[in-house]
Amino acid sequence: MVRSGLLGLALMGALLLGACTTVGPDFQRPAVPWLPDWKGGSLDEAIAAGPRPASAGQLQVWWRTFNDPVLDQLIAEAQRVNPGVRTAGMRIMEARAQLGIAGSTLYPQVQQATGELLNVGTRRAGGPDSSAASFGLGARISWELDFWGKFRRSIEAADAGYLASIAQYDDVQVLMAAQVAGLYAAIRTTEARLRIARENAALQRRSLDITELLFKSGGDSELDVQQAKAQYLGTLATIPQLEIALRQNQNALSTLLARPPGPLPAMETGREVIPKAELEVIVDLPADLLRRRPDVRAVEMQLAAQSALIGVSTADLYPAISLLGSLGLSATSVNGSPNVLSWAVGPSLVWNVFDHGRLTDTVLVQDARFQQIYEQYQGVVLSAAREVDDAAVSFARTKEQIVLLAESVKAARRSLDIATLQYREGLTDFQRVLDSQRTFFSQQELLVSNQGSLAQSLIALYKAMGGGWEEARSRPVLDDATRETMGLRSDWKDLLAAPLPAPGPDATPTSAGTPRP
Repeated sequence: MVRSGLLGLALMGALLLGACTTVGPDFQRPAVPWLPDWKGGSLDEAIAAGPRPASAGQLQVWWRTFNDPVLDQLIAEAQRVNPGVRTAGMRIMEARAQLGIAGSTLYPQVQQATGELLNVGTRRAGGPDSSAASFGLGARISWELDFWGKFRRSIEAADAGYLASIAQYDDVQVLMAAQVAGLYAAIRTTEARLRIARENAALQRRSLDITELLFKSGGDSELDVQQAKAQYLGTLATIPQLEIALRQNQNALSTLLARPPGPLPAMETGREVIPKAELEVIVDLPADLLRRRPDVRAVEMQLAAQSALIGVSTADLYPAISLLGSLGLSATSVNGSPNVLSWAVGPSLVWNVFDHGRLTDTVLVQDARFQQIYEQYQGVVLSAAREVDDAAVSFARTKEQIVLLAESVKAARRSLDIATLQYREGLTDFQRVLDSQRTFFSQQELLVSNQGSLAQSLIALYKAMGGGWEEARSRPVLDDATRETMGLRSDWKDLLAAPLPAPGPDATPTSAGTPRP
């Protein structure tokens, strides 16, 4: 009898599984109406400013175009040890565990074994007491069939969430490379500005000494002395502010590297040298560049997850069909009492027919959330295009400005030499020297500041194109010490050591029911 019941249950399960369907919308990559015709805006202009042939591998590690080993070392370190990077890596571990939970719903949801051993008795007033031992063993199973695809949609949502966590990890890698490179360039620019300020202060100090000697000998007026002194002290006054900016940038860079605040010994090499590089030739279409940006991919995967949740809510509108089974054995120590073996097997149907709009409105809630993320996706792509255009036009125009400023510095230097010579020969007054010194200092400042801005624009452009995340895919997400600590605390099995997917075509969620490792 038990065997025939189990056989009937298996046949019924096979029939029900064969009739399973999946309700709710299937996710499709959202269209961006303007994107196919977008040619990159000012990107072509930036490339025309000085392209060089490059391989895709070089573009993935764009900071190496600066040919600065110190910068390479700092970026590699930050992409491994920064707390934000490590936190993003832990979100991947969380998403893997969530995906495992979702995958388990395809199997019997309730698998319980029970047991009890009781000493029971009665006490009667004026009568004899009685006691007996009672024990029971049982097993219970409940398997809600995925008749409407609710659990497969849940797996689809968890899988998309896993891909989103990887994209967010990639995005942190891009951000980390850009932030380290930006702070590095800012430090080198400030160092160069400090050198210029000190050199000009020394030059102006010599002029002050000359005017003081001439004034004491009666050959010059006190006005020249005071003007020279004012200009010298004004230049000196710029140095503390630059030193403040330098130390703050050094502290910010140290923090990104998970080090205590302060200067980095590695940066003693290459002091005052502002990173310089040309923009590599862009081999991908602008639209593809935007689609591959990690932050764009992350929102796309969030949209895919939300699409699947619509299906989960829709499935609740239909009856839940389950297969139930139980087996139990009970007995007591009372003489003559029989041992009882009981079993039950069969299907179960639960259908919330009268929900007063609760389930249908839940579907609408999920659909509204989907539309919100859809609009967010459109905004992220627009912002990405703007970032590319802003950085590209800044790079192109700043490069033009530097050419002009370099000539301006040469002219200002020559003007100062002539004014100084004429002053010494008595052909002009000291005001011409002061004006020439002021112009020379300001033009040097402008040139160095724009050289730093050029580096920052190039860094911003590579960041806007989403470069710098690919190399991290080949590294372990967690370091050995963290894996060991977490492995001792909980049974993670192989989840902590599983590698990330290699960079490739834009990822999409796996088919429902196929959880990722």
